[in-house]
Amino acid sequence: MANVLITGCGGFIGSHLADYLVKRGDTVYGTTFSFDGSKNIDHLKDRINIIKCDMKNREDVERAVKESKPDFVFHMAAQSFVVPSWEDPEKTFQTNIFGTLYLFEALEKYSPEAVIGVACSSAEYGHIKEDEVPVGEDGKFRPSSPYAVSKIGQDMLSYLYWRAQNMKIIRIRFFNITGPRKILDMCSDFSKGIAEVEAGKKDKLTVGNLEGLRDITDVRDAVKGIVLLSQKGTHGDVYNVCSGKAIKVGDVLEKLLSMAKKEIKVESSPDLRRKIDDPLFLGDNSKLFNLGWKLEIPIEDTLSDMLEYWRDRVNNS
Repeated sequence: MANVLITGCGGFIGSHLADYLVKRGDTVYGTTFSFDGSKNIDHLKDRINIIKCDMKNREDVERAVKESKPDFVFHMAAQSFVVPSWEDPEKTFQTNIFGTLYLFEALEKYSPEAVIGVACSSAEYGHIKEDEVPVGEDGKFRPSSPYAVSKIGQDMLSYLYWRAQNMKIIRIRFFNITGPRKILDMCSDFSKGIAEVEAGKKDKLTVGNLEGLRDITDVRDAVKGIVLLSQKGTHGDVYNVCSGKAIKVGDVLEKLLSMAKKEIKVESSPDLRRKIDDPLFLGDNSKLFNLGWKLEIPIEDTLSDMLEYWRDRVNNS
């Protein structure tokens, strides 16, 4: 099988991708911010090669490429949260844009034939108008956070290096990807909060805006799409990874509350609302579907698995 480098291997999507590739028999190299890696990949420590790497450090990135000699690269490392991007936009730009630049330059030098899948984001589309849904890959960019701007920069840098340097780059625009190990999204926040109330560690679940519509995909379906794109995707092209279905945030909460072991008191807080909260995210996944991708995990199973994950974490913390 192939040598595969996953940047951000200890993160949410990166760790699930590592699970999938290890089972497939690939030799996996994964960058993490520390030698300890991440709890997300503790179960893989003897089966993957962990490389300490700060994406903001050019030498670290070059060393990771030289060591792994990858046939395939999945660039998942990022500052991937909206709220922290407002608190420290400079770090967000350094990690997401300059980290990507350092990776491309190292690959051009040491593994110029590698196929590179770059994790971009639906946040690049920003405010989607009702007459534009489902939004396709040619949708307009209307970013609503520094994170979204950084992802546009990463996306366009990927396009540039494909066109100018003939690198085998595929851009992957993730919508709301969730599942066990996810943190700081609505599904994980709701699941964790319910688990904490069940365990008696909190007396209520505090929520923000419940009116938004989101396109949600299980991470275990998403990683299959990522790998499929590395095999069948057109270099230089961009693909949405999404379910193609919109669900109201409040309906996600109701599904989780119906799975709770006790009655959960819910309280709304304006402090949990974003500076700009885009009301609708719904993507067109037809390009990826046409390559043979399919969705296998219903959202009810995703939410049930997330609730069990957080119950285990809360009860053993």
